[in-house]
Amino acid sequence: MEQIETANKKQLPAILAHLFALFSVAVWGSCYVVTQNLLDAGFTAVQIAPIRMALAYVVLLLMRPKFVRLPWKDELMFVLLGVTGGSVYFYFQNTAIAVSGDQTASVSIIISLTPLFTVILAKLLKRTTRERLSRLVWIGSAIAVIGVVLVILNGSLHFHISPLGDLLALCAGLSWAFYSILIKPYSERMDSFVVTRRVMFWAFITAVPLMLAVDGMPNLAPLFTQPKALISWIFLAVFGNAVCFALWNIAFDRLGVVITNNYLYASPFVTVLVAWIMLGQVPSWMSILGAILITAGVILAQWDKRKA
Repeated sequence: MEQIETANKKQLPAILAHLFALFSVAVWGSCYVVTQNLLDAGFTAVQIAPIRMALAYVVLLLMRPKFVRLPWKDELMFVLLGVTGGSVYFYFQNTAIAVSGDQTASVSIIISLTPLFTVILAKLLKRTTRERLSRLVWIGSAIAVIGVVLVILNGSLHFHISPLGDLLALCAGLSWAFYSILIKPYSERMDSFVVTRRVMFWAFITAVPLMLAVDGMPNLAPLFTQPKALISWIFLAVFGNAVCFALWNIAFDRLGVVITNNYLYASPFVTVLVAWIMLGQVPSWMSILGAILITAGVILAQWDKRKA
């Protein structure tokens, strides 16, 4: 397997890794709003995923134009990574939102609990992940979860449950948690951009059959006739997939999967903030309080002096 300069990675300042994670969450939180432009252009949620991954792969290939031959066991692992972090994850997430209709609060909350799923999974696999989970991680996660609920409810006291949507959301959260645990050994030993490119390749390959089975081949004409759709596609693929997945893998290596995934709690607040700026949807006092709790929870969860 291709090795990288281990010393250079270990010298990466922790603050820079935190900034990489924050930048990624900011972009991913924006993706929910930007995706609406492609939905308005006639694409379905399931069709958007492989379109994003295809361009992301091309961009990463231009950034790292080199190929690495892997043992078949490692290649099979990348297929699994492409499924858990790409095709199946996005399928579960998008389908959960679609089947829930207007009752997406519980779905959004469950998906936002992905960091908590990762903490539990890391605890179960502690013999292989080397993750050290202090009491502050659990307390900070609990505070952040409360903040997430307040942000997603956004002032509404009505909370509806969609059994199928909630089950699919749970599968999405577990899928990303498994991806987070499985990707770390490769992000430690390989160039993060090469790792991400290989994940995007298998994510695209496995997403196409899902797309054809569910919604069929999309009409790509809007990407080249509607500037807003083209810009949205480029943003989602280049930043949402190519750049942020690579930066996230770097953060995984430097901070660990549990600490890095804690930043995902801030994603719902970023979505609300972007919707306020771009769509004029003013956040409620509940969202503002939730944002404060999320910030406090994430800071508390990372207040572990045992980690470098």
